Amino acid sequence: MIRLLLSAGGLLLSGSAAQAAGMVPETSVVIVNEADGEATITVRNEDPTPALLLVTLQNLPEDLEPLLFLSQPAWRVEAGEEQRVRFMLRATAPLQVQRLKRVIFEGIQQQKLTGERIAKVGVSVRQNLPVIIHPKGLAANRSPWEGLQWRYHGQGVQVENPTPYVVRLAQEVRLMPADEQAYLPRTYILPGESLVLRLDAAARRDNRSVKLFPATVYGYAVDEFEAPLGRGNG
Repeated sequence: MIRLLLSAGGLLLSGSAAQAAGMVPETSVVIVNEADGEATITVRNEDPTPALLLVTLQNLPEDLEPLLFLSQPAWRVEAGEEQRVRFMLRATAPLQVQRLKRVIFEGIQQQKLTGERIAKVGVSVRQNLPVIIHPKGLAANRSPWEGLQWRYHGQGVQVENPTPYVVRLAQEVRLMPADEQAYLPRTYILPGESLVLRLDAAARRDNRSVKLFPATVYGYAVDEFEAPLGRGNG
């Protein structure tokens, strides 16, 4: 059984992995180490026909700086064959914190002509993966969610990430001991960010901890984690 943080919006799911099709990356995340200046990932065409592999880099709305570029954005990949995609870091000031981008791998099947010479294009299958850029000299952290700080703030709960690490987690959290639900606006918290979780008007204000459901850098869910919930000034 696999639990995996999936998609751009991010849903924490559990269950057996679905049968892959289209262009399938070898891993669920791309890690680019600043010390190396580049990274590669292998993508396999699992379809029975040749296809065009298109690769697109995306910046997050919270971080629009273009830190990466591709050696090539498109390849023809034969059925069952693999293609290595190379990511390169742009020359810039030394990184102080991890940065998060996204990459889309899209497979477009070869056009087929019918007897009437009408072109048909196969269904396009997309894989949308996170790209984490790791600063040179920054130690690895297998549980960055432990550094998050939670407190009541106004009519909600504020979470702050004072660490240099990207934190990935499910959107739902539980306020304890009342076991009340609250929801993050998304499934990642960037270094230095603060997010606010709105609470129901009837929610208690005397909970003492937050139960969260974190994910590893590769998006796999780990055991739930309980963090203290403080009182804010707002």
